[in-house]
Order: sequence, then structure tokens, then C-alpha cells
Amino acid sequence: MRPTALLARTAVAGLAAAALTVGLAGSASAATAGRTVTVGSATYNLSVTAPSTLAAAGENVTVTGSGYNIAKGIYVSLCVIPDGVDTNDSSTFTAKPTPCLGGQDEAGTTGASHWINSDWYWLAGSNSSPYTNVGGVGSFSVPIHVNPNIASGVTCGQNGVKCAIVTRADHFDSNNRDYDVYVPVTFQ
Repeated sequence: MRPTALLARTAVAGLAAAALTVGLAGSASAATAGRTVTVGSATYNLSVTAPSTLAAAGENVTVTGSGYNIAKGIYVSLCVIPDGVDTNDSSTFTAKPTPCLGGQDEAGTTGASHWINSDWYWLAGSNSSPYTNVGGVGSFSVPIHVNPNIASGVTCGQNGVKCAIVTRADHFDSNNRDYDVYVPVTFQ
């Protein structure tokens, strides 16, 4: 990729991330996490903004992201942070974030996750959508419903369970850790 094209792509991703962050600035508990990945000759500056403090009774939240590879689908969900993962150090992202609230909800029935895939999103109803394509780079703004009860016996904030709102590669490439981004959350 030519340096000018890379700079332009980086600038677009940065502006989109800044705009998304400003859009959530009204929430005192909003947080942004990001990372840079290079896949082949393309560099993606991934950014996710989501609330970092959530109601223990559960709530609907909007998660925004930018800088994604439009050729790779992702899930947006509340997941347990795997043992050994430091959410600030992408070199530790070697295990898939799991379990996730609602599981791998390909049918879009729980509202606890959202599938973003520009090719197959139409298969999964209301909890799926395509990326917004800006110059070949994907962004999104999606709702999910979260609560601390991830699975039977697995509750965020109890028994050492730490959780985050995450993006991760979808079921077409579930072992790919390139698109993992974590926004750690707490429930009050």
C-alpha cells in the first residue's frame, strides 16, 4: 500500500473514531479501546466505544466502532475476559473471548450480541447489520442488551470473573484474534 493511501486510511479511521467518541461524550461512563492490526498489506486502526459502567439489572447500550476490515465479520457482545488476557496488551489476545452473553447468537434472537458482516448480515434478522463503508474501512453503531449474568454460574464481578464489551471475529473465522478489542465493564 502506498504511504499516502495508508495515511489517508489512518486519518479517516481516526476522524471516525473521534466522531464516535464525541457522540457518546454525554455518558460519563463511556470508554474507548483500540488497537492497530496489519493484515497482509492493510493496516486497520480498530476503535470501540461503549459504556464502562452498567446497571446490574441490565440495560440496552449502544456500541460504536471504526477502522474494521469490511471483508471480515465480527460479533459485538459482552464476554468474559479470558485468563491471561491483559485488555491493554494485544500480544496477550491469544484466547477467544468466551463465554459471551447470549452465546454465538447467529439467529439474532437474544439481543445480547450483534453480528456485523457486510456479506451475510441479512441472514440473521434484527441483530445483524453490514458495516458502514467509508473508503473501504468499516464502522458501526449497534445496540446490545447487557446484564452481568453471562451463563449459568458465570456472573461478571463475582468469583474473579472480569467482563468486557468486545468485538471478535465471527463464526466464519472464530479462531482469528486480529479483531478482538476489549472495553472492560463493571456493573453497579
